[in-house]
Amino acid sequence: MVKINELKPYMKKVDIEGKIIGKNEVREVTSKLDNSSHKVTEVTIGDDSGCVLLTLWDDAIEQVEEGKSYKVTNGYTSTFKDSLRMNVGRYGELSDGGEIANVNSENNISEKEITG
Repeated sequence: MVKINELKPYMKKVDIEGKIIGKNEVREVTSKLDNSSHKVTEVTIGDDSGCVLLTLWDDAIEQVEEGKSYKVTNGYTSTFKDSLRMNVGRYGELSDGGEIANVNSENNISEKEITG
């Protein structure tokens, strides 16, 4: 299990646990691969070390509730618009997690610009 403040770009096989403290608008996007339509959004997930944006697609969007804790198993990190993102991905899993009492929302690592 990795603490959120330890996440770096392009990590693979990452396990984190955190509480959802915010959910963005759901957007419709069209896949460049097969022109199919998908829903995508980002939620802010945090633990006592910090928080990060977690990208969710399609059915996973309906699985999460603000204020609940979740575990991401076998996820990965990426960057989008020079900002760090956590992803469940095709091989990862999103499941209920243990109760997270304190979230350090002051340290949002997705708000720090990634350069290089």
